Amino acid sequence: MAETVFSPSFGNRPSYLVGREQVISTFLSGLKQEPGNRNRATLMLGQRGSGKTVLLWELADHARKLGFVVATPTVASEDMLERIVEKIQEAGEQYVSKHRLPKLTGGSLSAFGFSAGLEFTRDVQETKSFQFKLTQLARMLTEQGHGILILVDELQANSSEIRQLVTAYQELVGERLNVALVMAGLPGAVSATLNDRVLTFLNRARKMTLAPLALGDVDGYYQRAFTELELDIPSDLRQEAARATEGSPYMMQLVGYNIVNRCRPGGTATPEQIDGAIEASKLDFENDVCETTLAALSDQDIAFLAAMADDEGGTSRISDIAERMSVTPDYAQKYRRRLIDAGVIEVARRGYVKFAVPYMADYLHTRY
Repeated sequence: MAETVFSPSFGNRPSYLVGREQVISTFLSGLKQEPGNRNRATLMLGQRGSGKTVLLWELADHARKLGFVVATPTVASEDMLERIVEKIQEAGEQYVSKHRLPKLTGGSLSAFGFSAGLEFTRDVQETKSFQFKLTQLARMLTEQGHGILILVDELQANSSEIRQLVTAYQELVGERLNVALVMAGLPGAVSATLNDRVLTFLNRARKMTLAPLALGDVDGYYQRAFTELELDIPSDLRQEAARATEGSPYMMQLVGYNIVNRCRPGGTATPEQIDGAIEASKLDFENDVCETTLAALSDQDIAFLAAMADDEGGTSRISDIAERMSVTPDYAQKYRRRLIDAGVIEVARRGYVKFAVPYMADYLHTRY
């Protein structure tokens, strides 16, 4: 039962999504509008553990209910385009009969390049481009009254596959075909994508930043979940657990899962049990998120972060960081920009930065 309420693994879907109702509502409003609506093309920015993948799957479920054929979240990679085509064919097959040619205003099935259902002829499969195949699929499904939603996860900067996808999508929108696109990634990857001169079309897309969850939403979720699991968690301890998440959806799942594993139904939780659950969750979070984040950074990036970790109060002044690193402020600014793009830190106010990843300062203190 606990595994269905709390799912503390990347990409696993909890039974209830917390604090993302506005994101879902905004996107769905676009699907219900005419093709080309701004909300149909969405760029989702979020730190590691912010729930990007889970939210993509949630959008997929809602879109299916509206009759969309969904290319479920595909990680940006070399074979991404081929996989998107295959997913559309598989998901859309139910809407196109293999045994009877559908009535098409644009011509016969073969004129669209299909042999049966959404299977392409051998010539099309072997010789035609991704853009041609996606266009034919969109035309066919639009004729049948169905849209296509393409979901991309772990967006990569400077990706030729992303350029091809966005270029194809732009032409589909120009043709007024029933399509939508959501791409999710770290802030730096999204920023670099927006700055790509080939992808200026995306500047008109909706940008949605997955901010930390409100602690009131986390506490409310815990109250419902613990009641469902017949756990008696006093309100002060429950609120302590909510604060420990620091608004991270992944940390929220970890804390909830560890509490359930320490408390028995029918009994009242003790402070020691909740403290133990929080400490275990912090360790898991540091290993899963903090360590993974640092592994992708340079030694100088980490030196910048280690200099930040010396400050109390949550914010660090750039000039102080430069002094601790024994570099000039201008030199430190170079790494400030890199770490902001990587989603590890964020601007607190002019001349100051703060960690964007929960518990990163604690982790740095224990490792560096």
